[in-house]
Amino acid sequence: MSLPQTLRAPFLRWGLLALIQLALIAVPLADRLAVQMNGQEVVLNLRPVDPRDLLRGDYVILSLEISRVEKTLPGADQGLKSGETVYVGLEISDDGVARPAKIARTREEAGPLAIEGKIGYGSAGQVQVDYDIDAFYLPEGEGKEIERLPAKRVQVVVAVHPDGRALPLRLLVDGKEFKSDAAF
Repeated sequence: MSLPQTLRAPFLRWGLLALIQLALIAVPLADRLAVQMNGQEVVLNLRPVDPRDLLRGDYVILSLEISRVEKTLPGADQGLKSGETVYVGLEISDDGVARPAKIARTREEAGPLAIEGKIGYGSAGQVQVDYDIDAFYLPEGEGKEIERLPAKRVQVVVAVHPDGRALPLRLLVDGKEFKSDAAF
């Protein structure tokens, strides 16, 4: 026994709308999970600032040390323009922190571990690179705790996907996990 055509049409429309809404939620989550699952974790130094978002609570602005790249770095003198996509090759130093080793226009030229960014406005001796890793959300009240700490005590662990995409996973204070934003 099947439903008449006039009754099936509304169910199909509502079902299609529900599937579209689920897809809009699932696609960004799947992308984030892909970076977490396939990305290499690196530790980056940062300088936190603590603003508030009325809808999401406290968050720490991630001002990464690797955002300011010296023009003496290989590839930084290629005539890079503001807004141009680049890949910053990273090397893990003896203290376990990732540092810029090279700037390249393609992922392959940047080396085995590279993070994607866009060139911003720099100064005479530096190139500004924006990696689109600019905030780490915290439960309300915890942002003030981070704000009071000296910048050298706070680091962020970032997952860097083989294609260069990156996202913050954990905040570290004195090398110990303070807060995790990882799905697993």
